[in-house]
Amino acid sequence: MGSRGAGGGADEEAPMPPKPSQQRYRPVEPHDGAVVQMESMESGASADSSTAPRLPEDVPCHPKLADFANFMKKKGRGMSIFVSIIDGDYHESAEDAKTACRQLSAYIDYKRCEGVAEIIVAPSVSHGFRSIVQTMGLGNLKPNIVVMRYPEIWRHENLTQIPSTFVSIINDCITANKAVVTVKGLDEWPNEYQRQYGTIDLYWIVRDGGLMLLLSQLLLTKDSFESCKIQVFCIAEEDTEAEELKADVKKFLYDLRMQAEVIVVTMRSFEAHADGSRKDDPQEAYTSAQQRIGVYLSEMKEAAQREGWPLMEGGKQVVVNEQKVNKFLNTMLKLNATILKHSRMAAVVLVSLPAPPLNQPAYCYMEYMDLLVENVPRMLIVRGYRRDVVTLFT
Repeated sequence: MGSRGAGGGADEEAPMPPKPSQQRYRPVEPHDGAVVQMESMESGASADSSTAPRLPEDVPCHPKLADFANFMKKKGRGMSIFVSIIDGDYHESAEDAKTACRQLSAYIDYKRCEGVAEIIVAPSVSHGFRSIVQTMGLGNLKPNIVVMRYPEIWRHENLTQIPSTFVSIINDCITANKAVVTVKGLDEWPNEYQRQYGTIDLYWIVRDGGLMLLLSQLLLTKDSFESCKIQVFCIAEEDTEAEELKADVKKFLYDLRMQAEVIVVTMRSFEAHADGSRKDDPQEAYTSAQQRIGVYLSEMKEAAQREGWPLMEGGKQVVVNEQKVNKFLNTMLKLNATILKHSRMAAVVLVSLPAPPLNQPAYCYMEYMDLLVENVPRMLIVRGYRRDVVTLFT
């Protein structure tokens, strides 16, 4: 992503490590699975081919995280920083952090992923990530992409802090000008030997500097996705604009020497997909989300009235506008219905990550996101840089 430093010598291919008879992982916590993608200064092999790495029994990250990190690298070049955050006091958890760091390093070596392990002890995941995003890296060699797993378990009763943590991480990435890739369906992400067929579908909703295009091209360079074709979906306001928009996008892709089928979806058909007439329409999920948000907001208002305070969340005042809430829900419903109509058999779907609305509760944003990813098994939700990463010269 951007200019790279001078490469080292030719990589030596390390032998495949033997598969252990039994692999055990500790339960994945909501803060596990953050990997910060970096540009590499050297491409030389660092693995010792004389000793095959072994997978530790307890790995402080998702077992498929390194597989996905390798998919995001061109010809294996690029450094990754694998980060896990431990809640607690540093003095009390320092030894646990050292042990976890050794386990994470062994996992990275086992997966033959070029990267380093970092374990952060902080009062909360939000505080820990805020420290990481400001300090990680060395000089100009700083992380440019933050990858994290979509928190599908956020509704569990003992994980009530996930919505605020998720929103905080996204807002910190936007402030720090870091790209964000949120992976939904990481459990089913293929390894290098599992060949995928079908299409890689891009729903290009907002300008992201071309990061989605770049990611789709990187996927095609891997054996797992080399048989797939790219489809780019664009949204047009009126039917009369569809052909002009399609021609413009085709020319843009042609200039970039990218082969992809361009499909334009108009707002009229966009709305028709969410009319409740289809059996698999997510209208039921939409109604359930409305009801849950209504209950949550009622509880917030009652608590604020008892305390005599305005509506607060995370020390900040929030504004509840039910009309805006319903508008966001409607937008996500229509987009999800369109994805299910056109991309049900896609190998992977890439869609723009909407920024969290200002002054709205984090719970509402999680409901919006849940409606967007409903019934889509494998999705990358992407928010790019403020600068172009795909140009005529890349």
